[in-house]
Amino acid sequence: MTSHDDQKGFTIWFTGLSGAGKSTLAEMLYDELKKRDLKVEMLDGDVVRTNLSKGLGFSKEDRDTNILRIGFVADLLTRNGVATIVSAISPYREARNQCREMIGQFVEVYVHATVEECTRRDVKGLYQKALAGEITGFTGVDDPYEPPENPEILVDTLSEEPEESLRNLLEKLGEMGYIRETARLAGVRS
Repeated sequence: MTSHDDQKGFTIWFTGLSGAGKSTLAEMLYDELKKRDLKVEMLDGDVVRTNLSKGLGFSKEDRDTNILRIGFVADLLTRNGVATIVSAISPYREARNQCREMIGQFVEVYVHATVEECTRRDVKGLYQKALAGEITGFTGVDDPYEPPENPEILVDTLSEEPEESLRNLLEKLGEMGYIRETARLAGVRS
């Protein structure tokens, strides 16, 4: 176990389309890092938008402002030795790269799923409304999503089960020196 005193802060930034699986993986990672007795916080895009970025719309400028605010908070936490998990669509590459530069200890995770698969998974029906033109400015439909060019970790939720993705995330974080990747996941097959 890592003691809180020698814990190295870092930000793991999940990006991808709505419904790709970002929040699911972020919550699984959060639980696993807590089990390892690490200081960990989670910044979910929807929660931050409600509390820290209230009043912002969905223009490119407002989306970038929202992402940079999340990055600012993630930087504060990271500098103070906290494992910070960000789960936000963060559609624009430039804003994500600005967060990377600001934070430094930054692990970008591209959670990939097609628009078709995200539409199938969408319990709120937002993709159907966007595809029908009832909602405009929807990322991946009529607003762009710029996938990372060189993410540290690629998760393909079309071909991986969540437990497999989590195991891969933990292995990579271990290789990068952010966590000790010695603890085995209960119930996860090797």
